[in-house]
Amino acid sequence: MSDEKNRSVAEAILPLVGGAANIRSVAHCMTRLRLGLADRSPVDTEALRALPAVLGTVEDDTYQIVLGPAAVAGVTAQLRRLLEAEPARADGGERADGAEPDGVKGAGGRAGPGAAPTAEDLAGRGEGLRARARARNATPVKLALRRIANIFVPLIPALIGCGIVAGLAGALANLGWAPALVTALGPVSSGFMSLIAVFVGYNTAKEFGGTPVLGGAVAGVVVYAGVAKVEAFGHHLTPGQGSVVGALGAALLAVHLERWTRRLVPAALDVLVTPTVTVLLGGLAALYGLMFLAGEVSTGIGHAATWLLAHGGLLAGLVLGGLFLPLVMLGLHQALIPIHTTLIQQQGSTVLLPILAMAGAGQVGCAVAVYLRLRHNASIRATIRSALPAGLLGVGEPLVYGVTLPLGRPFVTACVGGAAGGAFVGVAGQLGDAVGSTAIGPSGWALFPLLAGPHGLLASAAVYGGGLLTGYVAGFLATWFFGFTRETLAEYNAQAPEGSSR
Repeated sequence: MSDEKNRSVAEAILPLVGGAANIRSVAHCMTRLRLGLADRSPVDTEALRALPAVLGTVEDDTYQIVLGPAAVAGVTAQLRRLLEAEPARADGGERADGAEPDGVKGAGGRAGPGAAPTAEDLAGRGEGLRARARARNATPVKLALRRIANIFVPLIPALIGCGIVAGLAGALANLGWAPALVTALGPVSSGFMSLIAVFVGYNTAKEFGGTPVLGGAVAGVVVYAGVAKVEAFGHHLTPGQGSVVGALGAALLAVHLERWTRRLVPAALDVLVTPTVTVLLGGLAALYGLMFLAGEVSTGIGHAATWLLAHGGLLAGLVLGGLFLPLVMLGLHQALIPIHTTLIQQQGSTVLLPILAMAGAGQVGCAVAVYLRLRHNASIRATIRSALPAGLLGVGEPLVYGVTLPLGRPFVTACVGGAAGGAFVGVAGQLGDAVGSTAIGPSGWALFPLLAGPHGLLASAAVYGGGLLTGYVAGFLATWFFGFTRETLAEYNAQAPEGSSR
């Protein structure tokens, strides 16, 4: 979208989330605008979802508005400009007990006795299910996983860009075209990956309350070429050993060292002593402990992924493809980003992402079946029509929270479709046609440019496309035959009153 359109979307969103005074922080990932709000009670969820540019909303530790990959960065930038022009003035913060407001404003009610449930009803039901799931899963372990995800989400755009450039370089090399350009594309695609540890360290310190640049400085030790001269545990270290796992551990240690030093050092000496102690002790700990341990963990991750596909392709694909939608529902899918990143650094691609992407295929097939089964429910069918293009491109939240999860059974049948697609890709991997992705972020049709495999792009695309087709068909058939009881089908197909569709 143009800057003018992005600004108009931002201007439409701002009053619906309580205005500038209610916004504490603004960030975005691949598809979502993430807002830290002082108070969620002024948020008009229904009005937000009614905006043409909004694909859905997700309530988590931040309030998330799904805009899609094409628009989210531009809208976020325009919203920040609006906030700079009208600074927030709220005094309050989040509730001390972490509770959400009772209910969801604008969730919508039933259209009336005897009327078919509408998309607004499903949205309200989805909000309730999401709130209850969030309450059940606010455990220390899962909250920690979300914080780790927050470290890696800002890195996804660069991972995608570098992955596509690497794929382009590989295609040109295979064709024997433009060798000089292929040589130049090498550093363009690999420069970021060679320094990703620094970015991970920076974001880790920022997320956990330390000084970001100190986290980056300590994590930078991991990728410094001079570590090859250092011997630890009887072996010379290798630059990059431990990868993002080592960088994450080093930066977390740096945060704790910084806090500990700052408590002990007089304020007059803080500016000199605290950074020095943090970098010195954190760097030495990274060299003589963390790099070796993290290297063993990273190697184990690579071996485990290889073994999983080589020996349990069918079962692994079935389980991973079938369980990924629940992870998306709980917002925990991004905790897998460090694993994907480690595999990309070690093997050049992550073989897990194409399997996990099959969950979206199952949901697309499910949504098509729901659309055809509920032929008299104009409201729900309109929601599916608006959300289905995003679902084909791998943005699944609008269908999850607006259709399949509130309906109940279709969410399960969508998982069945994902399991079938995952099994297809897993079996291909077991037979020697493992498909990987050179970057993380997109799924669905958007993943095709990032595919890699032992037999070239065309073979990888054929396997991945076969998995998508399997997921579509299985999700459709499972939903068509098992997605509704006779009673619920009659209820949702009841003639809705005029004007109830969205």
